[in-house]
Amino acid sequence: MSWTDERVTTLKKLWLDGLSASQIAKQLGGVTRNAVIGKVHRLGLSGRAAPSQPSRPAFKTPRPARPVTAAPSAPRRVAEAASAAAPAVPAPQPVYRVEEPGSATVLTLGAHMCKWPIGDPSTDSFTFCGRRSCEGAPYCVEHAKVAYQPQQTKKKSGATELARSLRRYI
Repeated sequence: MSWTDERVTTLKKLWLDGLSASQIAKQLGGVTRNAVIGKVHRLGLSGRAAPSQPSRPAFKTPRPARPVTAAPSAPRRVAEAASAAAPAVPAPQPVYRVEEPGSATVLTLGAHMCKWPIGDPSTDSFTFCGRRSCEGAPYCVEHAKVAYQPQQTKKKSGATELARSLRRYI
């Protein structure tokens, strides 16, 4: 298929009317969308009268605000907001202890039970904690404190850190 003068004038008219390259290709017939785009660029047609409009409005209704819960991920966000407003206070470290065998196995583990693994999965004594889990979290309160720790702030040592990082590139 060759670009005749009649097809080129039709292409120019449709392009300036604001039709998309796909729509123009359908109307001309025998050409692809990419062929139309290539011809438009070779002709130097840049301006359009009106851009093609989407078939439906792009406006989305805003989502309702999430309710604030005591989920294990919430302390991280709260800690970040608090660290910007107040001086950093070291978070209490969770107490690590040897776990007693839990009350739940793979077969008895329910939806609202703590899924903290206890023991070696390759042994018969492997269990899960089994206590009541926090709202929307897979772990109980004690295990959530271990699993979800607040983000630590980086120490900025100034000149020594700058010198160390510059040595890498020299």
